[in-house]
Amino acid sequence: MPDFKYIALDRAGKQVTGTLDGRDRQEAAVKVRALGYFPVEVTAANGAGGNGRRVVAISGGLVRPVIDSAARGAEAPRAAGGKRVPRVQILLFTRELADLIDAGLPIDRALSVLTEQCDNEALRAMVRSIQGDVRAGQPLSDALRKFPREFPVLYANMIHAGEVSGQLASVMTRLAEFLEKEQVRRSQIIAALTYPMVLISVAVVAVTFLLTFVIPKLKSVFDDLGAALPLPTQVLLAVSSFIGAWWWAVALGVAGMVWLLRAWIATPAGRRAYDSLRLRLPLLGLLTQKMVMARFVRTLGTLLGGGVPILDSLEISGSAVGNAITADAVGDVRDRVRQGETLSGSMEHAGAFLPLVIHMAAVGEETGRLPGMLVRTADTLDFEVDNAMRRLTSLVEPLVVLLMGGFVGFVVLSILLPIFEANTVVR
Repeated sequence: MPDFKYIALDRAGKQVTGTLDGRDRQEAAVKVRALGYFPVEVTAANGAGGNGRRVVAISGGLVRPVIDSAARGAEAPRAAGGKRVPRVQILLFTRELADLIDAGLPIDRALSVLTEQCDNEALRAMVRSIQGDVRAGQPLSDALRKFPREFPVLYANMIHAGEVSGQLASVMTRLAEFLEKEQVRRSQIIAALTYPMVLISVAVVAVTFLLTFVIPKLKSVFDDLGAALPLPTQVLLAVSSFIGAWWWAVALGVAGMVWLLRAWIATPAGRRAYDSLRLRLPLLGLLTQKMVMARFVRTLGTLLGGGVPILDSLEISGSAVGNAITADAVGDVRDRVRQGETLSGSMEHAGAFLPLVIHMAAVGEETGRLPGMLVRTADTLDFEVDNAMRRLTSLVEPLVVLLMGGFVGFVVLSILLPIFEANTVVR
C-alpha cells in the first residue's frame, strides 16, 4: 500500500506531522483519526494524489486549508434540488451542532444525529454531504465552504479558528449566539416595518380605486350641471382621466424607474453614492449609521472572540457591514492596524466610526477584553436602534392617516363644490 504524509492537530490544537500507509486518502485519514488527531491534510508521499489540499499560513499563526485551483474552479454543490436552506434552519443547525460537540460527541456522530432529526430535506442533503467530506478527512470548515450561500466566509473562518485552536465547541456556541442576535435584529426590523407598509399599501389601493372607478362615474353628473367647474374639481377630473387613459404608461414608467435605480445601485459608483446618501439623510442617516456600526462591531467582536486574527477579522467584518462607505473605512483601519497602530486610533483617524465605538474599542484594548467590549457595544447600539425604530414607526401611522384624510377631504371638496355652486345658480 502507498505511503501518505499527513498534517494534523492534536487535542491541544498543536500541529503534528507523520506518515502512514493506506489504500487511499480516505483510509489514511481514518487512520489519522484513530491516532487521536484531527487531519488537516493527507497527501501521497510520492507526490501523487494532486487533488489533495495544501495548507497556507494566515496572520496570527493559524493555518487555513485552501482548495486547489482545480477544485476552486468546480461548481460549488447545492442543497437538494438547488434550494437554499432558510436562515432559521442554519441557525438551528449551528445551535444543535454546538450543543452536541460541547457534550463530547465527535463531529461525525453529531452530524449523524442532526441528519436523523432534520425535517428540512434541503438541509438534510447538505448535512449528509458535509458528513461525507468529514469522513473523507476534510476539516469541517472546508466542508462548509462548499456551501457559500448557507455558510458565508465569516461562518467558515470561525469554524476553522475553532478547529486550529482546539476550542471548536466554544467557538460554535459563540457563532450560534451571533446568528441568533442577527436573526432577532432582522425579525425586529421586519416587525417594525410590516404595519407601516400595510398601512401605506391600503392607502395607495384606496386612492387608486377612487381615481379609476369612483371619480369617472361622477364626471357625467358634473357635465349635467352645465356650470363651470371649480379648480379643485377640474384638477381631480384631469388626474382621474389621465390615470384612466394612461395607467399602463404610469405602471411602465414606475417599473422602469425602479429597474434603472436598481441597475445603477448595482454599479460600484451607484452603490457608493446610494450608501453615502443613506448615511446623510435627515433622521434616517444616524439610524442607518448605528445599524451599520452595530453589525460591524458585533461581527468583529465575534470573530476576535472565536480566535480569528484581527486582520482577517477586519477584512471579513468590512465585507459584512452592507455599506460601501463604511467598508472602505474598515479597509483603511485594517491597513493602519497592519502597520502597527491601535484599533481605536485607526478608527478615529478613519473618521467614519461613532465615538461610542472608538471609546469602547480603546477601553477593550487597554483592559485586554476587546471582543467582549465590542459585543457589548453592539448590544448598546441595537438598543438605541430599537428605540429609534419604535419612534419612527409610531410617527408613520398618524402621517399616513393625515395624508389619506387630506386626500379624501380634497375629493369630497371637489365633489361638493360644483353641487353647492349649482344650488346657488338655481336660487
